[in-house]
Amino acid sequence: MAIKIKTAEEIEKMRVAGRLAAEVLEMIGGHVKKGVTTEELDRICHEHIVKVQGGYPATLNYGSQPYPVELGEDGQPTRPIVGEGFPKSCCTSVNDVVCHGIPNKKPLRNGDIVNIDVTVIKDGYHGDTSKMFIVGEPTPQAQKLVQTTQEALYLAIDMVKPDARLGDIGYAIQKYAEGKGYSIVREYCGHGIGATFHEEPQVTHYGKPGTGVELKEGMTFTIEPMVNAGKRYIKHNKKDGWTVTTKDKSLSAQWEHTLLVTATGVEVLTKRSEENF
Repeated sequence: MAIKIKTAEEIEKMRVAGRLAAEVLEMIGGHVKKGVTTEELDRICHEHIVKVQGGYPATLNYGSQPYPVELGEDGQPTRPIVGEGFPKSCCTSVNDVVCHGIPNKKPLRNGDIVNIDVTVIKDGYHGDTSKMFIVGEPTPQAQKLVQTTQEALYLAIDMVKPDARLGDIGYAIQKYAEGKGYSIVREYCGHGIGATFHEEPQVTHYGKPGTGVELKEGMTFTIEPMVNAGKRYIKHNKKDGWTVTTKDKSLSAQWEHTLLVTATGVEVLTKRSEENF
């Protein structure tokens, strides 16, 4: 499948979707605390996306047909979410969960780290982003992992510009994380994004210098490194079909932004107010 270069009209729609996705993470931060369940965090995100933003949570029923599901006036699906589709409006990945954690009824505990991953569809276009949150007081080990993963994302973003190669970006992420004693998950990667949730190119977080797709103005994609405190190996939860954890039960962290390649560099479409790009 060819890489889609976005038109000016499409880029503006992606700016809107990106701002809304960033807004969800800004909003939910005050609710992430000891004792709250990830299911409650999902409910708050869902209602904000649907009722406040007039958007649609892209993960809801993702991977099943029909997709997306129809929402009623109350913002809830008009039919049960069944089958293989993702059943919630955001992913909440706690501690050793690498990605695709399904919100549940288990209360968060002091010291937990949790990635909240949201994707907002607005006017047919997607804004995809995630952020790590720490519940209460983190251990030094958890704090370092979370910070290192964010730094790896930021150094990658700084490299995005026309004619840069994805292999160089992936290599830089890998070298930085492994230099801190961590490992990079290889089974999951960033991706092109636009009117389609996942499109070309695939954006790996490891690579070889001088290789990979050359970036061009108008490309839009995510970078979302998943970094493990232990070894890189993962396992899938066969029971729920979605949750991915570290094989050795070590902590894992992830940060994600949706990016636009501009004529001179990069625009972070999901930039939060706390960030300086």
